[in-house]
Amino acid sequence: MATQGLTVEEQKAVDAFRTKVVEPSMTKLVILDFWAEWCGPCKALTPVLEKVAADYADRGVVLAKVNVDEEQFIAGQFQVRSIPTVYALFQGQPVADLTSARSESQLKQVLDQLLEQLPVEAAAADAAAPKTQDVSQFVTMAEQVLAEGDAERAVGIFGQVVEMAPDNGAAQAGLVRALVEAGRAEEARAVLDVARQHPALVDDPQLGLAESALELAGNAPDEAELAALRDKAQDRENMEARLEYAEAAFAAGQRDAAADELLAMIEQDREWNDGAAKAKLLQIFEAVGLEDPWVVATRRRLSRILFG
Repeated sequence: MATQGLTVEEQKAVDAFRTKVVEPSMTKLVILDFWAEWCGPCKALTPVLEKVAADYADRGVVLAKVNVDEEQFIAGQFQVRSIPTVYALFQGQPVADLTSARSESQLKQVLDQLLEQLPVEAAAADAAAPKTQDVSQFVTMAEQVLAEGDAERAVGIFGQVVEMAPDNGAAQAGLVRALVEAGRAEEARAVLDVARQHPALVDDPQLGLAESALELAGNAPDEAELAALRDKAQDRENMEARLEYAEAAFAAGQRDAAADELLAMIEQDREWNDGAAKAKLLQIFEAVGLEDPWVVATRRRLSRILFG
């Protein structure tokens, strides 16, 4: 990475990157993830990268993340043109482009090949450290059940996983979202409050998404209230009323109606109120789950509007 003629801020960025990424890569294999807060696919990929890095930690693999909005100079040095972009680094140099490997099995296959070829130092074994129980398959099962619309069953599965692994952010977040979908908002809030107190989950981003789902659910309106908001939203120039109706429709469990209204607003005036309709729709995507089939389909509709 070129360092001559840099500004003070660029030099600081290089120094931080050297400490966070380059130095560890002298002996470890670093998975380097370029991402951004607004990138839905990035957030979907994050749990996969974190799990794979954790599974391979004892073989000398570590995960480092670069926010392209906050570290534009570093992203530019790597010629990042789209995100997510993921590289494997060893001894300060990219040794593989992992961007196309989006599933756990694909990532592990590439890592296995790299670890056979590179002199990566394995982590020292800690006999005293207990192994984290692998509950990922049950989390996946619960997410599938929730995506299929059986919220109560998903609550049961997520609840069992939380009992087995209370430090599992995906399970805790899933339980909150499932309770919200089941109309049990108060219980969801209680679960979230307890999860936030766990030392390992204080800053867990998945809990942030679960909290977003809880906030969006809010107090669901009754049929009369929703009908009144729907009537008010018939004035297509009253964007505030339309946004209020979309929020209420989602809280009432009518996510198709909410998405239809927000997409129509974006198509009419995507810049209204600093892009409030798009921001609300992205918040709904995160609340439902970025891998949910409904979210995937609705995201395609959004892309058609934004990019033709």
